[in-house]
Amino acid sequence: MPTTPRLLFPALAMVALSACSSMGGSAPMPMYNQAMLPAPVQVPAGHKVAMETVGVGEITYECRAKAAQAGAFEWVFVGPKAVLNARDGKAVGSYFGPPATWQSMDGSAITGAQLAVAPAAAGSIPLQLVKANPATGAGSMTGVSYIQRVATQGGVAPAKACDAGAAGQKEIVRYQADYIFWKAA
Repeated sequence: MPTTPRLLFPALAMVALSACSSMGGSAPMPMYNQAMLPAPVQVPAGHKVAMETVGVGEITYECRAKAAQAGAFEWVFVGPKAVLNARDGKAVGSYFGPPATWQSMDGSAITGAQLAVAPAAAGSIPLQLVKANPATGAGSMTGVSYIQRVATQGGVAPAKACDAGAAGQKEIVRYQADYIFWKAA
């Protein structure tokens, strides 16, 4: 009988470790509590996180004449180019446009239409909610219904002067944002 407790402890330890690893499991807990985000960019009920990525890249702006204001110029968004990384830092896809396209390394891709934005920290592009179009190709983007852009850092239009002398010039601005992909539950 004295050996039973010694044998029992390792067995109990394995059960406890197994339980802990299954709680983390292959589906990590969502990083963002929807109630903590501004209402306009919250994903509607009935959806679950399918994939969380960190987009690291750049946004290109071009100095152009304002359409409705003669003699005035502004920095205009041209398009993004970013690598989408899993939480462990491994590249899993890319984000580019126009049109805004999220593409997985497995070849599946989605585009979407912006539904809403909400202010972010000063100097950062806004938080965003996008309604996804049906995916092209079979893979991780199949069935994605919404994309959230949260935790934005940088990416706003340049502070550099944009006038007639700078017309046509392009500026590249670095940015980072978390892109959360949602599917119907």
